[in-house]
Amino acid sequence: MTLFDALLLGALEGVTEFLPVSSTGHLILVSQLLGLEQTNAHKAFEVAIQLGSILAVLFLYAKDLIKDKTLWIKLAIAFVPTGVLGFLFYKQIKGLFGVETVSIMLIAGGIIFLIVEYFRRDKAIDSGKELSELTYKEAFLIGVFQSLSMIPGTSRSGATIIGGLLLGLKRKSAAEFSFLLAIPTMMIATAYDLIKHRHEMIVDDYSMLAVAFVTAFIFAFFTVKLFVGFVSRHTFTPFAIYRIIVGILFFYFIVSIPA
Repeated sequence: MTLFDALLLGALEGVTEFLPVSSTGHLILVSQLLGLEQTNAHKAFEVAIQLGSILAVLFLYAKDLIKDKTLWIKLAIAFVPTGVLGFLFYKQIKGLFGVETVSIMLIAGGIIFLIVEYFRRDKAIDSGKELSELTYKEAFLIGVFQSLSMIPGTSRSGATIIGGLLLGLKRKSAAEFSFLLAIPTMMIATAYDLIKHRHEMIVDDYSMLAVAFVTAFIFAFFTVKLFVGFVSRHTFTPFAIYRIIVGILFFYFIVSIPA
């Protein structure tokens, strides 16, 4: 992996981690274009740089997390489905990492977003419940939606946002809970992957990891602020269309055309 590869993947991670377009899916697709093989070490790299994005959220929402103690409980409850299923089916999940799976799930997720937005078309953009009104049961159900994102290309943020919308949250509130739920989810996933593959990553991998990590933090910091402002005034339809277009293009050019 070159310095350019690390910078590009870090920037891509920072921009896509909190958008409902699948950061993991984009990392897999772009890695394919860069000629980077999906080895266990590279898969661990893709998960690890997500921690840079998570720290950006922790920095932005530190006051909310300190002020509202019940929010930590809700996040812990929401993490349970993903934590349990991820631990039980780790090998099977890693086996799904591939361009074909990503392309299909990008398209499927885009269609689901369009359906959800269609049924919300008569509601005001800012209609729904505030984050503070989220119950523990609803937090758990959003966690169930998040567990679906273990399939590459689904999008962790996309799955949790859809779950939040279906449970009546405002678009802004659904997005913010998705951001916050990434903190325990990705921290634990990162630690687990790095420990599991520590013998497969050479020193050069760690230097490139550091570059991508810092880049992801910077890009995620600004992306989160812009995204919250956007969904406060607009629907998720543009992201749904983007998912479908990218999924079709990659499926055609990478999956359908023989090397």
